[in-house]
Amino acid sequence: MRIVDSIPHPSITIGIYQMNDKFQVRFEAGPMEQIFKFTLEEVKSLDGLKKRITPEFIEATRKRFNDMFVQMQDTL
Repeated sequence: MRIVDSIPHPSITIGIYQMNDKFQVRFEAGPMEQIFKFTLEEVKSLDGLKKRITPEFIEATRKRFNDMFVQMQDTL
């Protein structure tokens, strides 16, 4: 797997990785991460993939991080 690109964001690290015929979009915030996998068949290209990672997609992911953080804090 190799990193092929990243998407700038002020509070989340977003890396795009490629391995064989798949892309992984990895979101990282603090101790948590979320990974979305896409096949090349689904997105056709790196540009096609980046068009799917809209501001709304990123915001939904950020909200999920908040829920994950609350859940993690509840276990302490």
